[in-house]
Amino acid sequence: MNVRAKFMLQEHAMIGHGGAHIYHTFVFRPQYDDSIPEDQRFATATPTGELRISVDNPAVIAAWTDRQGKQFYLDFTPVEASDAV
Repeated sequence: MNVRAKFMLQEHAMIGHGGAHIYHTFVFRPQYDDSIPEDQRFATATPTGELRISVDNPAVIAAWTDRQGKQFYLDFTPVEASDAV
């Protein structure tokens, strides 16, 4: 079963290691509005939790930087054995 959830980017921090390597941490938390049918399909009440991800990929960092407060879909699709490498 595939599951789609709506998360909001709520935190962004830049972290360096000895000044040589910098990575960015982004924190997403679930969003819920009981008047939106799409949200009702994911949860019957306000979901809780967070996705905290740290990346050093410039394309990902550019896509998420300055996007705090924006909502994103997270799609959870099982990985089939034939897909795993």
